[in-house]
Amino acid sequence: MSIEKTDFRQTLGCFATGITVITTVDDDGGPVGLTANSFTSLSLDPPMVLFCLDRNIQSFEAFHDNRHFAVNILSAGQKDVSSRFAQSGAEKWSGVEFETWETGCPILEGCLANLECDIESIHEGGDHVIIIGEVKRIARADDGSAPLIYFRGSYAGLNGG
Repeated sequence: MSIEKTDFRQTLGCFATGITVITTVDDDGGPVGLTANSFTSLSLDPPMVLFCLDRNIQSFEAFHDNRHFAVNILSAGQKDVSSRFAQSGAEKWSGVEFETWETGCPILEGCLANLECDIESIHEGGDHVIIIGEVKRIARADDGSAPLIYFRGSYAGLNGG
């Protein structure tokens, strides 16, 4: 049985996910970032996470070649950030407030949580690669903010609405 891409995407859309912006820097030290919901924890000891990266995106080489990345877990009030980083092009950084930690990867402000990681390994995965990182530094907001959630092709609240 052959599975159509559209049917597969819609079926996977039934799994609600949080939204992140994964960041790194290019060879010139410039900020690079993209919106991703293919992110998950992997290990507590050592602390590890992973995300899946499409081979066809413009910033693939920056992520693949740099040995570090940051995960910025978005809050419900950051839909505009999610939309901005879902686009390609350097102009998406215009007016975006961020800081850098030890690796130089952009750490976005106002997120639920931020994780700075060293790349542990990269694995093949069809039209994507799976990037595994060891978490080296974390921060989180403890202000009761809700997460930004994606469900069935659009943003959703915790109760599905």
